[in-house]
Amino acid sequence: MPTVAARPETRTEKLDLRLTKSAKHILHSAAQAERRSVSDFVLESALARAAETLPDRQRFGLNAKQWKAFQAALDAPPRPAPRMAKLLNEPSIFERGRG
Repeated sequence: MPTVAARPETRTEKLDLRLTKSAKHILHSAAQAERRSVSDFVLESALARAAETLPDRQRFGLNAKQWKAFQAALDAPPRPAPRMAKLLNEPSIFERGRG
């Protein structure tokens, strides 16, 4: 049974950016090497980079056991941090000169 290809989304938004002459030349050369427009090359490259960056910052999946451990870690009291307590109780570099 033939499948119907999804229609590509129409581009209606615009994004402007400033760049150096050398950066523009590099992007133009790379786009030309792939026989694509600079716009297509930059858009695809930027979207690929966004796809690499966002997953770790948007969602993370846990199974039931991992979720329970995560909740327990959040609910647990903080571990003692004597070095941190000492640091926070010492006069800062700005306070040391006062006298």
